Amino acid sequence: MVNEYTGPPPQELETFLPKDQKKGSSTYKVAPASINVEKGALADYDPFRERKVDHPTSDMDTLTHLLKASLGTGILAMPMAFSYSGLVTGIFATIATALVCTHCAYVLVKCAHTLYYRSRRTTMSFSEVAEVAFQNGPAWAKPWAQFMKHFINYGLFITYFGTCSVYTVIIAENFQQLIEHYFGWKGDPRIFISMLLIPLILLSWVPNLKYLAPFSSVANVFMGVGLLITFYYCTTDMPPISERKLHTSLIQIAPFFGIVIFAMEAIGVVMPLENSMRTPQHFIGICGVLNKGMGGVTMVYILLGFVGYVKYGNDAAGSITLNLPIEEIPAQIVKILIALAVYCTFGLQFYVCLEIGWDFIKDKFTKRPLMVNYMMRTVLVTAAVLLAVAVPTIGPFVGLLGAFCFSILGLLVPVFIEMVTYWEQGFGKFNWIIWKNVIVCIFGVLALIFGSKDAIADIVKLYSNNGFENGLYETTAGAIDGFLETTAGPLA
Repeated sequence: MVNEYTGPPPQELETFLPKDQKKGSSTYKVAPASINVEKGALADYDPFRERKVDHPTSDMDTLTHLLKASLGTGILAMPMAFSYSGLVTGIFATIATALVCTHCAYVLVKCAHTLYYRSRRTTMSFSEVAEVAFQNGPAWAKPWAQFMKHFINYGLFITYFGTCSVYTVIIAENFQQLIEHYFGWKGDPRIFISMLLIPLILLSWVPNLKYLAPFSSVANVFMGVGLLITFYYCTTDMPPISERKLHTSLIQIAPFFGIVIFAMEAIGVVMPLENSMRTPQHFIGICGVLNKGMGGVTMVYILLGFVGYVKYGNDAAGSITLNLPIEEIPAQIVKILIALAVYCTFGLQFYVCLEIGWDFIKDKFTKRPLMVNYMMRTVLVTAAVLLAVAVPTIGPFVGLLGAFCFSILGLLVPVFIEMVTYWEQGFGKFNWIIWKNVIVCIFGVLALIFGSKDAIADIVKLYSNNGFENGLYETTAGAIDGFLETTAGPLA
């Protein structure tokens, strides 16, 4: 995406955006960073040169993490999403959704870079960006600074912690299906979930994102091979495209946006990735890490959604792997690869919880902080696994939290941060930034309404009288299916 204000991408992080008053209207005047135009900024201050990171990640490491965060298990719901939109509409709607999600991530990082100069800080989390923006914004915004920080932190922590619990259920359920198929042993899902405790604790002990990069690379390989096999099934004996609808009504397409927005959304990992970069200037820009990653992800989403819908039509399940024949070896390999990919992804999702949790307690444990940090990692993973053991049908509940939190945090909050950050500079010719943000807010409201609706429907279905007729295993599988339909991808 291009810079909303002005200036070529290589210079966008070296400039300020002061207000130039002409005939009562506000326009942007770009000035070199050496001119003191930001409140509190000094002419010789460069936050990127001052940043000190113990184990910085390269652009390639960051791209790998971003791909894993956005190319999660939610992609498996794309054929079902296309059943709501039709083939042609689905292609253009996916591109539009990707533009909105990418733009919101871009806005958040762009505002953070501007606020680095104003606050003389070198790194900030998502919640700190909001806090500093409101603290340095107009008078009406200042009282909301602490509220915004806590709202974002609690929302991200609860959602990602719940996602970690659901991931343990997804991993266990995939392996349990294979064991039952080959050995005919129907064990309690809680046994399989409990067996994951030690492997997940060991994964959580990976110290930082630099050393998590190989796990994301392995997860991308597993997911890629699994998708290739899935593509093979989808493209074998495909019916004619003429048998599938090309367009649908506006009412029918609404759930499409709920699924795809959540599948692509990864706002919780954006600032941790940027904070860990050796060259954070490369995260945004036309050829930045963000655009490269989301561009590739969008193409894969469109391709799987298209061929999957052509193959299975309205019978496409919430996870396309459920349409694959379990008795065939390639389909079994897909389940193993997806389970391993989710396991490797657990560390990236857990890192969001770790960063927020550690920020809460680090000032209280100044002695032996490293030991306390690893104790916290162990406790959090154990709690996530225990939650999954206690409620293996937790998927739809996390789906509801994800629908609520990520529609607000991923789409609405970034545009509000942008409005507050550049309140004094104005909003461009004809206030185009305001109109642009109105469109983003419409997407956010759609995601909130239809994502919440689907998650509530899954909860009602799960706990209806028919929900327990077939036992805990079937309800667990149904809960996972519902989770994949609504939020597994966005949280992935």
